[in-house]
Amino acid sequence: MERIEKTVFLSYRRTNVSWALAIFQSLTIHGFDVFFDYDGIASGDFERVIVENINARAHFLVLLTPSALERCEDPNDWLRREIETALSSQRNIVPLMLEGFEFGTPKIASLLTGSLATLKHYNGLPIPPAYFFDAMERLRAKHLNVPLTSVLHPASLSAKRADAEQKMAAGAASAVQDEELAAQQWFERGVAAADLDDEIRFYSEAIRLSPKFWPAFVNRGLARHLKGDVEGSLSDNATAISLQPEDALAYRNRGLTRRDHGEVDKALQDFSRAIQLKPDYIEAFVNRGDTRCTLGDLEGALQDYSKAIRLGPTFWPAFVNRGNARHTLGDVMGALQDYSEAIRLRPDVAEALYNRGSVRREIGDVEGALQDYSEAIRFKPNYPDAFYNRALARRDKGDLEGAVRDYTEAIRLEPDFYEAFYNRGNARRDKGDTSGALKDYGEAIMLRPDEPNPYVNRGLLRGKMGDSEGELQDYNTAIAVKPDHAEAYSNRGRARRAKGDVDGAVQDYNEAIRHKPDFAEAYNRRGNARSEKGDVEDALKDYSEALRLKPDLFEAFYNRGRTRRAKGDLEGGLQDYNEAIRLKPDYVDALFNRGNAHRAKGDLGGALRDYNEAIRLKPDFGNAYHNRGARLAQGDVEGALKDQKKAARLGVKLRFD
Repeated sequence: MERIEKTVFLSYRRTNVSWALAIFQSLTIHGFDVFFDYDGIASGDFERVIVENINARAHFLVLLTPSALERCEDPNDWLRREIETALSSQRNIVPLMLEGFEFGTPKIASLLTGSLATLKHYNGLPIPPAYFFDAMERLRAKHLNVPLTSVLHPASLSAKRADAEQKMAAGAASAVQDEELAAQQWFERGVAAADLDDEIRFYSEAIRLSPKFWPAFVNRGLARHLKGDVEGSLSDNATAISLQPEDALAYRNRGLTRRDHGEVDKALQDFSRAIQLKPDYIEAFVNRGDTRCTLGDLEGALQDYSKAIRLGPTFWPAFVNRGNARHTLGDVMGALQDYSEAIRLRPDVAEALYNRGSVRREIGDVEGALQDYSEAIRFKPNYPDAFYNRALARRDKGDLEGAVRDYTEAIRLEPDFYEAFYNRGNARRDKGDTSGALKDYGEAIMLRPDEPNPYVNRGLLRGKMGDSEGELQDYNTAIAVKPDHAEAYSNRGRARRAKGDVDGAVQDYNEAIRHKPDFAEAYNRRGNARSEKGDVEDALKDYSEALRLKPDLFEAFYNRGRTRRAKGDLEGGLQDYNEAIRLKPDYVDALFNRGNAHRAKGDLGGALRDYNEAIRLKPDFGNAYHNRGARLAQGDVEGALKDQKKAARLGVKLRFD
C-alpha cells in the first residue's frame, strides 16, 4: 500500500557540510528523520552503515555543487556509490542543485558516467541561497510529499546506533549562520573559476566569511601552489591541517608544494601521512612514487605506483609514471607495456605516446616511434620535445629534410632549445648546408658556451672550408671547457698534422688515448702521424691496436696495408687492402693501392681490374688512368695512350708509380 514517509538520507560532499547541516536542521525541525553522516563513521562500519541507512529510508537527497562530482569518475568514490545504491533500491531521489550547478555544463556532464547519467532525469530542486527557506518549503511540500511504493529494509541495530550518534552530533551543532552559507557560495565559485586569480579571490572571500572553513584553505593553497606562491600555499595548507588534522588532501597538497620547492624529505612525510589517513588515496601513492624517484628510490617508487594501480586499475597516470621508473631501471619491455596500457585507457595522453615513442626508438622500432611522436603532436601541437624526438627518428631513417623541419618547429616552440639547434646543425651538415650548420652550432654555443660538442663539430666544418685557424680555435675552446674531451684532442691532432705540426699531432693523439683508451680512431690517426715521421714500427703497432679495438675500421686496414707495403711486406699489404675493400667495396684509394701492389707482384690482370673499378667509382681519378696505362705491357697501345692523355688532362705528370 502506498504511504507517505518522512525518512531521508542526506548525501553530500564534506566540502558542502554547512549546506548539508542547514538542510538537516530545517528538515529535522519539521519532523523528518534524517540520516546525516556529520561527524564521520568508523571506517570499518562505514559501508554497511551507509548502505543499510539508504535502504531504510524513503527519500534520498543528494547535494550537488560544482565540486561535489569531482571524484565521481572513481568507481569507489563514496558519493558515487551512495547515489548508485539509491538508484538500485529505487528510493525517491531528489537532486538538490546548489550554487553554480547545472547538469548541462560540459564538465559536469562528463562526470555523469554509467548509472549516474540517469541522475539528470530526476526532478531536481534548485536552492538559491537568498531563498533557502522557500526552497526548503518546496522540498517538503512537493518533493518529499510523495507516496512510496518500494520496500523499505529495516537497518540493523549497529546501523541504527550509528544513525543515532550522527543525529546527536549534528543536533548539537549550532544553527548554520548566513555567513557560513555565503562562504559556501564563494567556495563553489572558486571551484568553478577558470582563472587562478579568481579562484584565490573567491576562496579568500569564503575564508573571510567563515575563518574556520578548512576546505577553502585547502583549495586556496593549491591555487597558490599553481601560481608559484610557495609561502602562501604552505601557510594555507598548514592552517587547513590545524583546523582539520585528519584531512588527507591538505597533507597531499602541502607535499606537492614542498616537493616542487626542493623539500623532498618533508614532501615524502606529507604524502605518507596522507596515505595513512586515507589508505586508498591513489593520487597520494603516485605522488609519493614520484618523490621516491627524485630521491633515487626507484624500487620504492615502483611499489607505490603498483599500489596505485591495484587501487585504481583505470588511473592512467600511475601507468605512465611506473613506465618511467621501469625505463630508468632498464626494464624496457615493462615500460613499453605500461605506456601501452596508459594509452589504451586514455588514447589522447601526449606524454604516454611520447614516452612509448622513445622506448620504441630505443629498441629499433623507428616506424612505431614515428607513429607515436606524430600522435603525441596531434594531441598536443605545442610539444617541442615530441618534435625534437621525431626529428631524431626521422634522421635515423635518413629523412634529413623531415628532421630539419621538426628541429625547426621545436625551436619555434622553445627558442632556447639547445639540443634542437645542435642536432639541426648536424642534420644540415649532413645535407651539405654548411652555412646553416655553422649558424646552428653558433646558436648552440651562445645558449650553452660550456658544452664542447658544438665547438668540435663547428671546427670540423671550418676545417673542410679551409679555415684552419678557426678550426684550431674551436678545438682549443672545446678542450678548455672539457679538458678530457678525447674527440677534441683527436680532431686537433688531425688539424695540426694537416698544418705540418706532426709532433703536436702526436701529442694530441696521446692525450685522446689517455682520456679514452679504447679510442680506435685515435690509434689509427696516431699511426698515420708516426708513419709520416718515419716511425714505422710504432705506426704498425697503432694500426693493429686500432683493429683490435674496432675490427671493422677499414681505414686502419688501408693504412696498415700502405705501411706494410712501404716496409717491403707486399703480401701483408695485399691482405690489408683486401680487408679494407671487403669492409668498404667502394673504397677507391684502397682499390688503387691494391692495384699497385698487384702490379708490383707482377699480377697485371689483377692490377688492371682494380684500376678499372677505381675509375668506375671515381671517373676523374687521374692517377688511376695513369697507372692503367700499364696495359701497354699487354699490347693495348691504343688503350694505354688514351689513359695517358686522360691522366694528363686531369693534371697528372706522365710517369709510372
